[in-house]
Amino acid sequence: MSNEIKGEFMKKVLITMAVAAMAATPMFAQGAPSRVAVIDVQKVLQQSAAGKQAYEKLKKMQEDRIAKAKAMDEEIAKLDGDINSKKLSLSEDKLTDLQKQLSDKKIAMQRYAQDADREVSEARDKALLELENRIKPVIDQMGKEMGLAAIFNKFESGLVYASDAIDITDTVVTRFNAATGGETAAPPKK
Repeated sequence: MSNEIKGEFMKKVLITMAVAAMAATPMFAQGAPSRVAVIDVQKVLQQSAAGKQAYEKLKKMQEDRIAKAKAMDEEIAKLDGDINSKKLSLSEDKLTDLQKQLSDKKIAMQRYAQDADREVSEARDKALLELENRIKPVIDQMGKEMGLAAIFNKFESGLVYASDAIDITDTVVTRFNAATGGETAAPPKK
């Protein structure tokens, strides 16, 4: 899973939430919450049961694509070796036919690699979006329960410092696991 894509998506979601919360603050200054919190979205994705499951599924998909590409590459190498070792003894027509087969296999390999990259990328994006949609209600509920004005993505919001006292990542992981039927034990503290 690309940290850049995950981070960019969560950054947009959290910045939108933060801007909306801060814009509303002057209108409701008397009763509005003024506390903020941060979460490490990458850590939530890595430590939650649903995040681990999505990662394993994507890893398997990628490994399958790599295995098939390796088999195709081995076929190409074998055919290339056959052509090189037999080119003096083959007729020109047979040699041309084998070289065309080699060229066709190389083109098929390139197309497969491009298709596999696209498929894995699309599957990763879909899995991240599904996880985001499942995590957001947990984050929203925690923000309401804790009386928070904003929750920022710790490393993707432009934040340069945040006290560990306002980091709610472990609680988000625990609640998300509970909400999704995953592990309910709290992740280890750093």
